[in-house]
Amino acid sequence: MTPHNPILRGFNPDPSIVRVGEDYYIATSTFEWYPGVQIHHSRDLANWTLVARPLNRASQLDMRGNPDSCGVWAPDLSYHDGRFHLIFTDVKRYGRTTVDGAKGASLRDFHNYWVSSDRIDGEWSDAVYLNSSGFDPALFHDDDGRSWLLNMLWDHRPDRKRFAGIVIQEMDLANGCLLGERRRIFDGTALGFTEGPHLYKRDGWYHLLVAEGGTERGHAVTMARSRDLFGPYEVHPDGPVLTARDRPDAPLQRTGHGDLVDTPAGETWMAYLCGRPLPVSDCCVLGRETAIQRMEWGADGWLRCAEPTPMAADPAPVEAHDRFDGPMLPDAFQWLRTPQPERIFSLTERPGYLRLFGRETIGSHFEQALIARRQTAFRHDVRTLVDFEPEHFQQAAGIVCYYNSTKYHFFHLTAGDAGEKLIQVLSVIPKGEGQSLMSAAIAAPAGPVELRAAMDHEVLRFAFRAGGTGEWTWLPQSFDATILSDEATLAGLPNFTGAFVGMACQDMSGSGRPADFKYFQYVERLGAD
Repeated sequence: MTPHNPILRGFNPDPSIVRVGEDYYIATSTFEWYPGVQIHHSRDLANWTLVARPLNRASQLDMRGNPDSCGVWAPDLSYHDGRFHLIFTDVKRYGRTTVDGAKGASLRDFHNYWVSSDRIDGEWSDAVYLNSSGFDPALFHDDDGRSWLLNMLWDHRPDRKRFAGIVIQEMDLANGCLLGERRRIFDGTALGFTEGPHLYKRDGWYHLLVAEGGTERGHAVTMARSRDLFGPYEVHPDGPVLTARDRPDAPLQRTGHGDLVDTPAGETWMAYLCGRPLPVSDCCVLGRETAIQRMEWGADGWLRCAEPTPMAADPAPVEAHDRFDGPMLPDAFQWLRTPQPERIFSLTERPGYLRLFGRETIGSHFEQALIARRQTAFRHDVRTLVDFEPEHFQQAAGIVCYYNSTKYHFFHLTAGDAGEKLIQVLSVIPKGEGQSLMSAAIAAPAGPVELRAAMDHEVLRFAFRAGGTGEWTWLPQSFDATILSDEATLAGLPNFTGAFVGMACQDMSGSGRPADFKYFQYVERLGAD
C-alpha cells in the first residue's frame, strides 16, 4: 500500500522510526502533554495505530512547572539485543529570547533520560538520567556491539553559537551509564540550528542525519558522512536532502527533522515532520505532523529523495463517540504535566461520567483539570454533556479549544454574583503582552447542559442546549481559530505543539468543585483539508 501524507495527522512532531521484523514503530514528541511520547505501529508504512505512551509515571516523568512547549522533546526509539530503547529530553527551562534578536545569555535546562522495555506496549523501566548538555539525544548501535549517545550541544554564552554542533559519547546499556568523554563530531552547516542527530552505518560509511534551519519555514534535513565514527564528516554535495524552504507553494511546509528506516525489501524511507498551513491565514493550526518519503541511495553513496509521496486529498474523517463508562480514558485523550491524574479526574466517583476536579486555572503550568484530544482536521464538530453547578464566578467548566497557557478559547458554565448559572467564552489571546477577553454572559439552562464547538478553518463557533435535547442556541459571535497555531505567539516564546479540544474544570477558590462529563464526541467533516 502507498503511504499518503501526512501519515500521522495533528500534533505528532519529531518522528523517530524503527523496524523490528515486519513491524514499524514511530515515536513522536509530546512536550508538556501526559503521558509522555506517542508510539504508533504499522505493517505497511501507510496505516498507523497508536500502541503506547510509555512515560506514564512519576519515576519516568514529572513535568509540573515545565513551561509551555517544554517537557518531552524529540524521543529516539531504537531496538537492540531484543530490547526497545527510548531516549528523550525533559526540558525544564526554555527562557525567552529577545524581541529584537539581540544576543544574550540563554540558560536552559535540558535533561536527557533513557528507558527500555522488552515489549513496545509493555511496562517501560524507570528513567535513567544521562546528561544535560543539550537536547535531541539519540542512540546509535554500532556493528561492533558498542552503543553511542548523540545529542546537540547547547552553548549559552552570549558570544557563541548556541547550537554548537553534535556530540557523541559511549553508553553502557548494561549499567545505564555513559563512558569516557564526549567528543564533538559535527559543527553543522551554514543553515544553523543543528539538532536532531541520527547516525547510521552503510557500506563502511557513518552517515549522520541532522535537522537544521530551525523548525519553521526554513527547516531542512542535512546529511554528512565519514569513514570514522568521530569524523571528520563531509557534508552532502547537494545541500539539504529534504526541505521545503525554497518551495513556498508546497502543500507540506516546515519539512525537516527526519529519521531513516529500511524495509525488508531494501527500500529506504525517511519519516519527517511537516506543517500544513491554512490557505487564507497561512497558520498551521494542526501543529507539526509526521510525513514519510521514499529515498534512494545513489551510485556515489549519497542519499536522495525518490518520487514524492502523494498527499491524502480527502482522508477518511475521524468520527469518535467516546463515553466514559470504562476504567480508562479513551486512547485519544491526554492531560497536562502531572503524573498524578487521580488528583485531576476520576472515572469511578460517578460511574458513566468523567469527573474533573476543579483545580488551578487552565493556564497553569502545574496542576489543572484539562483532558483533551488532538485536532487532526481543519473542520470538525465537538459535543459534550456537562453536569456542573457552580456556586460563584471562580468556578467554571466546559469545552476548551487549547494550544497552550497563552492561547485558548474556554466555552464554559460559571455563576454570577447572585449565584445564577451563566454561560460565556474566555479567550486568552497572544497579542501584546497577552490579553484575556470575556464574551457577554448568557443565562444557562438549569440542569445538565450540552455544549458544542464547530471549527471551520480559521473560524470557531459555540452553541449550547438544555439536557441534550431541542434546538441549539448559537452564540452570536465567531472566534479566531488561528490563535491555536504555532504562528500566533507572544514574542520570544516557543510554540512546538498543536491544537487540542477537550474538557476543563477550574476552581480558583481551592474547593475543588467537580464537573461531570457524560460523553465527548469529535466528528470531522468531509472536505476538512
